[in-house]
Amino acid sequence: MAPKSLPASNRGIPAGAVAASDPHRFRLLWVPALLATMVDQAVKAWVVHALPLFSVQMVVPGFFNLVHVRNTGGAFSLFAHAGLAWQRWLFVAIGAAALLVIVYLYRQAAAADVWSRLGFGLIFGGALGNLIDRVRYGNVVDFLDVYLGAHHWPAFNVADAAISIGAGAIILALLKPPAAG
Repeated sequence: MAPKSLPASNRGIPAGAVAASDPHRFRLLWVPALLATMVDQAVKAWVVHALPLFSVQMVVPGFFNLVHVRNTGGAFSLFAHAGLAWQRWLFVAIGAAALLVIVYLYRQAAAADVWSRLGFGLIFGGALGNLIDRVRYGNVVDFLDVYLGAHHWPAFNVADAAISIGAGAIILALLKPPAAG
């Protein structure tokens, strides 16, 4: 007779977390991450090929342009003009560390918490897409320019959108009332 396995809570896994024996436990991490990364990199390749650097293509006058800009800084171009020689590798290290933290948090999420797990997948894919740019180019390719009149949101890309949507999914999961039981 085969030995019974211990419940997840008796194996050092938080109650409700994704069990290590579940062969599909990382599906909601890898599938959205790969899709977000592939779409991000494909669109960025098109932008780099089709739009000269610093060019602007008006799409919806007064609201939306396609542009080709490079961000050497962090989120919202933070430290973009610092010009520090080691800045590129600092952002690469931060991006790599973020990927590890995302995997850790994903593993801690309850198996039934689909929104959080999906959110972590999208954040992972977005972070990976921007990390690829940092390693490849030393900066991040941005191309979506949303604005009203003279008021522009900082240019962003598909990876940034995936990160924002993923964060929104996690916030929704946190705001959801706990299941009765």
